[in-house]
Amino acid sequence: MVPLYYIVSAVLIGWHELLSLIGLDPAGGLSWALSIIGLTLVIRAALIPLFVKQIKSSRNMQLLQPKVKELQKKYGHDRQKLAEETMKLYKDAGTNPFASCLPILMQMPIFFALFRLLDQAARSGKAHGFLDADRAKQFGQSEIFGAIPLKESFWNSRTWGDEPHGLVMVVALILVLAMTATTFTTQRQLMAKNMPAEAMSGPYAQQQKMLLYILPVAFGLGGVAFPIGVLLYWTTSNLWTMCQQFYVIRNNPAPGTPAFAAKEERDRAKAARHGRTPTETVVEEKVEEGRRPATRQQPKRQSRSQRKGGTTQSKPGGQARKSPPEGKDETTNHEGDSK
Repeated sequence: MVPLYYIVSAVLIGWHELLSLIGLDPAGGLSWALSIIGLTLVIRAALIPLFVKQIKSSRNMQLLQPKVKELQKKYGHDRQKLAEETMKLYKDAGTNPFASCLPILMQMPIFFALFRLLDQAARSGKAHGFLDADRAKQFGQSEIFGAIPLKESFWNSRTWGDEPHGLVMVVALILVLAMTATTFTTQRQLMAKNMPAEAMSGPYAQQQKMLLYILPVAFGLGGVAFPIGVLLYWTTSNLWTMCQQFYVIRNNPAPGTPAFAAKEERDRAKAARHGRTPTETVVEEKVEEGRRPATRQQPKRQSRSQRKGGTTQSKPGGQARKSPPEGKDETTNHEGDSK
């Protein structure tokens, strides 16, 4: 955890110094709370490549669903063989059904580092990374608006406990519910809008449905023990994920999904507002090509001796045209040629 302590504390202190320069109280809870939000934005921006990888893996999984169904029909009687063949299919395609969890898994060490850094700073003023003893004590004792300690959690502030704090309970409960709701909405958004109908069955769909309900419940139950500062980090991270996913689904949806159909409808409406259809450009190009027909070279007159000798006359394009047989009227031949 030591390298993570240095990374987290460096970003946290950087934001704290910046906010102190613009006039916020360095010892106040608001400056530290905004520093935690700034830390979240930096971490999530750094994880954008992983998010892109997650999106690509998710699409590959969707495209593989027809093949997965074929395997289910073929090995439905043998669950072990079905699992082996399915994993082999995923491996050959270079995808992984657990890639959708990758951004969450990569955030967990950062999450625990912030949790321990805040918890130990609050309890004993212990220094971690670039957070020295003085700053650790200041961080641990900071209160938002002088009333909501960043170190307190819902469980520690319960009204039936040793040190009841109703305001902390209300704020912590709001953050826990927000964290749970954003987690559920993000997963639901992915399944409802960016998954084709054929991908809604099979092992991958079952995994997504499990995550849809398990993750919010897990975060909700664990959230009652998280300090306010950690809840700020996780809720901000979930909001980032939800907005980022909404942007990707809206502007670059997977083919064959409701989001893709909605984007096509928006494109048609946008084209109609500009007075043209999406296929108008292609039609115009074809019409323009039709306006420029190739000019046909008319055949030259031939003498009777040339016709008797069967001399050929070159046609456009390098092809040869045979002279009309002897005895046939030349004028008739020219008229037929023109036709």
